[in-house]
Amino acid sequence: MTIPPQYYLEKPDLSLLDTKEIISKLDPLGDKLRDLFEKSNFPDYLYWDKLKYKIPNYSVSAEEGWFFVRQFRNLVSNETLIKSEQGKNFRWMRLRYTDEYLHRIDMCTGGKISPKSFFSTDKNQLIVHGIMEEAIASSQLEGAHTTRAAAKKMLLENRIPTNKSEQMILNNYRAMIAIESEYTKSELSLELMFALHRQLTEGTDIAKDEIGRFRTDEDGIVVQGVIGTEAYVTHVPPKEAFLNKEIKRLIAFANDLGEDQFIHPIIKAIFLHFWIGYLHPFTDGNGRMARALFYWYLLKKGYWTMIYIPISTVIKHAPMQYAMAYIYSEQDNFDITYFYDFHIKKIIQALEEFESYIDKKTRENRKFDDVLGTQMSLNERQKQLLHHLISDDKASVTVTSHSGIHNVARQTAAKDLKELENKGFLIAKREGKFVRYYSSEKLMGYKGRI
Repeated sequence: MTIPPQYYLEKPDLSLLDTKEIISKLDPLGDKLRDLFEKSNFPDYLYWDKLKYKIPNYSVSAEEGWFFVRQFRNLVSNETLIKSEQGKNFRWMRLRYTDEYLHRIDMCTGGKISPKSFFSTDKNQLIVHGIMEEAIASSQLEGAHTTRAAAKKMLLENRIPTNKSEQMILNNYRAMIAIESEYTKSELSLELMFALHRQLTEGTDIAKDEIGRFRTDEDGIVVQGVIGTEAYVTHVPPKEAFLNKEIKRLIAFANDLGEDQFIHPIIKAIFLHFWIGYLHPFTDGNGRMARALFYWYLLKKGYWTMIYIPISTVIKHAPMQYAMAYIYSEQDNFDITYFYDFHIKKIIQALEEFESYIDKKTRENRKFDDVLGTQMSLNERQKQLLHHLISDDKASVTVTSHSGIHNVARQTAAKDLKELENKGFLIAKREGKFVRYYSSEKLMGYKGRI
């Protein structure tokens, strides 16, 4: 197999610039210079390839303006604990919206939304919705070839995967459930990382002897991607000696050990995501691992609402930006601000989409009651099931799948389905050892109305 060439960012040659001459040009600009710096960082944190088109408006050459921006960024940024293989620490700059965004996330994931807010939508169903969407999107980011609808149908109906892509999604789904219910009770360790990796990758394209172990130099792992229309190597992971040393520092960081100052959990979770991506500790499954540990850390720190919010669904719509956030951070003076800027905006976007989802479900339930009448006395699980069956006339449900989706006992799930059958909304059909429920003509008669 031919390995494509490595991708390198376009960079201006700043070595030819006369520093004293640049300073003499920049000094009289005053407020213009401050405006240039603001434009370079907001609304997006820009690299040379985009910023160069804005700089000529400031009476300096593009190279001179970029020299100023990089110098000032370096001056106001701080080192992180993440080391590069070249020996330098990655740096990051606190952007002007950082505190505002962190406050919004804090309020939405701990204060604004509380368990009482779920009076109109079943809490367990929301958990499953979030985990399901995250599992599907995270797997698709890593190459799972299946539609969201087909993947969701497989999970909803508790069907055995029929290919590697479906297996990847099911693995992700189970891993997210394990993170929420089990793994957050433990500190991060090599054993936990290997257990999570095993859960994420078993039965997929990875070789069995590569599961639950770190890569070696002999594995020859590189990260490849398409930029524009050409294939490139976008990242060469560090040597195994560096990996084995730094993974211990990452674990200590994740366990809040050896820190002399507080780091906001959102910032820290984003750094963990990047750090795993940079070290690339496994032969496969690194992206899924990075996003899983992002969730693990925030759930462990009390951001319980994050389990409802599938970050990968918004990242999936910007895969090139996601890849470039890594590339900019590694190749532009180890400036992790590029990755932070991308990631925190995706969290905000995911929160907004989650709130829209809550509003949608609330409206659906109200419409449901308006059409069928409140005398039906259906619980939220039953309403959500009927919405699902109406939206897909080929869909079906079993006691097992209904129990799993809503995290209720089989007895409770069986009672839900029997009541809906008695009301004429479901038809039960025995298929082998199982009874499967389908939508009735009566239920489909409400299609388009609820």
